[in-house]
Amino acid sequence: MHAIARSKKSLKPFVLLSIIAAIVTIVMKMLAWRLTGSVGLLSDALESFVNLVGAMMALAMITLAERPADDSHPFGHGKAEYFSSGFEGLLIFIAALSIGFSAVDRLLHPRDLEIVGFALMVSAGASMVNYFTARTLLNVGRREHSITLEADAHHLMTDVWTSVGVIAGVALAWWSGWTWLDPVIALAVAINILRTGWHLLQRTAEGMMDASLPSDQLADIHTALKNISMDGVSCHNLKTRMGGSIVFITLDVMVPGNWSVQQGHDCCESIEAHLQKMLPHTHVTTHLEPSDQ
Repeated sequence: MHAIARSKKSLKPFVLLSIIAAIVTIVMKMLAWRLTGSVGLLSDALESFVNLVGAMMALAMITLAERPADDSHPFGHGKAEYFSSGFEGLLIFIAALSIGFSAVDRLLHPRDLEIVGFALMVSAGASMVNYFTARTLLNVGRREHSITLEADAHHLMTDVWTSVGVIAGVALAWWSGWTWLDPVIALAVAINILRTGWHLLQRTAEGMMDASLPSDQLADIHTALKNISMDGVSCHNLKTRMGGSIVFITLDVMVPGNWSVQQGHDCCESIEAHLQKMLPHTHVTTHLEPSDQ
């Protein structure tokens, strides 16, 4: 028996929000870099370019993932979201290397910073745009179980904290006259976003390899199955996996051998409905077996 996941609302408007935010912050951060010549602010601007390309990839993959199941893809197209998160992880690695090279070059060829005060205000404004966008995407991503939106949100939030560090560091370098501090900050930014990229690639690999749900969710499912089991009914051989934003669950339902087909069918439907209420956007498959076989 199968219980199909409930339909989801489109996530594309939220990805479009991310694209608009990326364009706005690129303009603001590039202006801040041009005004100061700071390699730290340049690193911050480069990360926003990664945000834009990643968001555009996310839009393409979410459009594909939202296509309904068909004969060629009976379980839907949800795994397309993993291509987006993996692509964004790779982009983060490339951005980190670019920032690192720029920082080393600036260490070898230092230069004074210019027009810092106004530029830092512009950069701070760009960070606020990223912060509110990241909070929106993270809330929707968690609610809709979308790894694409969560990946985009975590990347944007990393960008926010990166910007805070860059702004503080550039301000200190300008105030103290320690020009070497600017490229050192850029190197710290590169290391930080490398960590984010690695985390995204790990989650992508787990999803593509059909890893089971986290242990806490598995424990909740086992507890729920025990609570809804009745006399003579038990559930075994539970298997789970994620397919993008869809949770796939399979299990065997053991019922008394003297039950009618209708009784067994009703029992499986009850279990499936309970699991779907507990975990929205879930595809449940049950296999009915007699317990006295």
